[in-house]
Parts: sequence; structure tokens; C-alpha cells
Amino acid sequence: MGGLTGCAEREEPGAPGSAGLGDPYFPHLGNGGYDVTHYGLTLDYDPATGRLDADAEITARATQRLSAFNLDLAGLTVGRVTIDGERARVRRTDEELTLLPRSDIGRGDTFRTVVRYSGVPRTLTDADRTREGWLRSGRRSVALGQPTGSMAWFPGNHHPSDKAAYDIRITVPQGQQAISNGELTSERTAGGRTTFGWHCAEPMASYLATVAVGPYRTGTSPGSDGGVPVHTAVDPAVAADSAPLLAKIPAIMKWGEKTFGPYPFSSTGVIIGRPGDADYALETQNRPFLPGPTSTAILVHELAHQWFGDSVTPKSWQDIWLNEGFAEYAAWLWAEDMEGVPARSAFRRAYGNAENWAFAPAEPPSAADISGRPVYGRGAMVLHQLRLAVGDDTFFALVRGWTRAYRHGNASTADFTAFAQKRTERDLTALWDDWLYGSERPPPGA
Repeated sequence: MGGLTGCAEREEPGAPGSAGLGDPYFPHLGNGGYDVTHYGLTLDYDPATGRLDADAEITARATQRLSAFNLDLAGLTVGRVTIDGERARVRRTDEELTLLPRSDIGRGDTFRTVVRYSGVPRTLTDADRTREGWLRSGRRSVALGQPTGSMAWFPGNHHPSDKAAYDIRITVPQGQQAISNGELTSERTAGGRTTFGWHCAEPMASYLATVAVGPYRTGTSPGSDGGVPVHTAVDPAVAADSAPLLAKIPAIMKWGEKTFGPYPFSSTGVIIGRPGDADYALETQNRPFLPGPTSTAILVHELAHQWFGDSVTPKSWQDIWLNEGFAEYAAWLWAEDMEGVPARSAFRRAYGNAENWAFAPAEPPSAADISGRPVYGRGAMVLHQLRLAVGDDTFFALVRGWTRAYRHGNASTADFTAFAQKRTERDLTALWDDWLYGSERPPPGA
């Protein structure tokens, strides 16, 4: 007897997406099985109590057939959750939300998840004892997310490898400002409260998203020679001291485009809070946050991150030297081009600093070390040695090619070393071995 024919193939059952992406330092950060394309965050914030009432609408594409998937969220109380309009079951374990749709989500399908949540967002403490997450100082607050703090104020896929567009609506008491990334698309006041709408069209890693609430003085000015607009928000207490720094932004941007290639975002600017609002500056996308007036070198560093870190974002936190080494070297280059201080002088200072030799920049020993001095100082030394090896013309062409090739994407250390090798006839293996991965201090070179 012949076998049966014409039977439909049985569809494989769905499986849960992974609860973590296996990052070398944060293995449970991020989630597998889907790629987020857009976050729509609607936030209602009371500065007097610190309470946040919010909805997160997350649009994503399934990369496998999903029976369940996870979101990262630290603290806060989760209420109603829907997937494509249908109520979903939720399980919670520590910082992992597991969402179970009524039926499997097909591979390649786009789906929309809405999470209602509330509470007082946490301030988290990094492995290196740095504060991140939602930082509150009186009635002022700022959200800073590197490396994991964004999960303190909205649920999502909080690994830098999953970038998305954002729309963020923040409602605060009338008289307060609510500043975020991208462009201000709306501002409406009713019943004593003002809602600010912000749109970030370019892909953004969640750790670069920010919300700053306070009595900021805001301003917009055209860029130098037709450059991108400059949006600024400055706490009144530091406005006078910040004015000279703000005046330098157009010149820095003009120099940055000449040195690194076209600026990757629709606007630039800065948020300047009061000292004490945070303990550090952060390259929040297209609008870095500074905890008070600072030096030109730090401003150059944070604006350079818009190319290196914000547009070209690391694939994992092990690749963070690509952010910090480039930003540090940018400050050396600015001093060389604009202040007459050769980059070799900064190199010699960095070379003589024992802290820069604690570990190899491409291999921080632990999560507590990803912001250590070697990631910055020795990372910049790697780039200076590359410049010496290939010459200025090739080096700067390589840098501009790098920002163009990986614009709005993710890149690893291996991507960079391969990219650089293809653009020179010189074998760079020894340079990487000595300066990027080596445990000993190599000769300083020229």
C-alpha cells in the first residue's frame, strides 16, 4: 500500500525567548527571541513624591516562534499587560518579567506589547559603586542608564545590541521642564500640568535614553554654518557659569564633522544640571547630561560619543573601549587642533599613568572595571598607536569610514580591528596584541 501524500507539515511549537543575551559582564541583561523597533513611553511624574505612573508600548519583531518572552524591569509595580490587544499573563522573578501571550507569536511577526506600571523608580548602584537609574534630588530628577539603569524606569530589552526609535511623553507640574532625547514635538498645559512630547527617530540603545525633570532654562539655536540645531537645558543655579561652555558647542560640532564625518543625529545640545544631581557626565543620545558646568575637554568627550557609542554602539559591554577610547582621543585631538597641544603630549601623560595599565582595554576583568581608567586612557593610546602606524591620512580616513560603515548600528572590537586591517597594507597584529590585549607596558613608540 502506498504512503499518505498531501499532508500539511506540522508547525513547530513556539519556545520561550531567552532571559538574557549572555553579555560577558551582564549575562542576564537583555532578552532573546525578538528585536524591538519602537518604544512609546507615556510617563506621569510627581516630583513631590517621586511617583511615576506609566505605560510602555513596545513594538517588536519576533526572531523565533515565541511562546513567551521576557522584559527587563527593576522595581516598580506591574499592572495590566496586553499583547496585540489581548490580556497576557505575567510572571516576575527579580528583574525579569516573563510575558505569556494567549497564542504563539510567529517568527518574523511584528507584535505590540503594552505594560502599565507605577511606583517610585529606583536609584541603582553599579558594581563600581556608581549611582544610575532614576536619580532624584529634591524636586529634580534625571534618568541615567549606563550600563543597566534604564530598567529602573521602563520595561524593555535593555542590552545595547537592541536599538530602537523612541517617543517619550512626560507629564509634570506646570512650571517644571521635562527634557528627553530627540526633538520636542509637543508641549501642552492643562489642569496645572504640562505634557512634553519627544521623538527620537534614530535608533537608540536604552542606556542612552534620558528624562530630566526640573526648572531648566531651555533654548534652541542654529548650528554653525548651517549645522544641526543646538537644544540646551540648563539649571538656573548654574546658568551664568554654563554660558561660556554652551557657546563652544557649534565650534565643537563643526570640528567633529570635519574630523569624524557627518553628524549622525537631527540635533545636538546638552543638559546641564546642578552638582550633586549625578556624580558624572553621560553621553545621553544627542543631548549629553553634565552634572554642572565642566571643562571643554569633557564637553568634547561627551559630544564625540554621539559618533562613538551613540551612533556606533557596542555589540556587548566588553566593547566599551570603542566608546571611551575614541571619546578620550577626541579630547586629545581637539587640544591638538584647537589649543596647540600635540596629541603626543597627552599620550605621554597617559602612558606614564600607572592606572592605565591595570588591565587590557578590550578585556576588563569584571563588570566593576568597564569604566576603569584603562578603558579610557589605554583605549585612547591604542588609537594613537594606530595613527602612528598608518599615518594621518589613512588614520582619519579610517575613522570617518568607521562612523559611516556602522552608522546607527552595533560593532565589536573584532569588527574594528578587521575594519582597520583592511585599510592598510601594514600587518596590525602586533599592535593589537601589545596595546589592545597585552598585559605588559610596550615601548611608547614615536
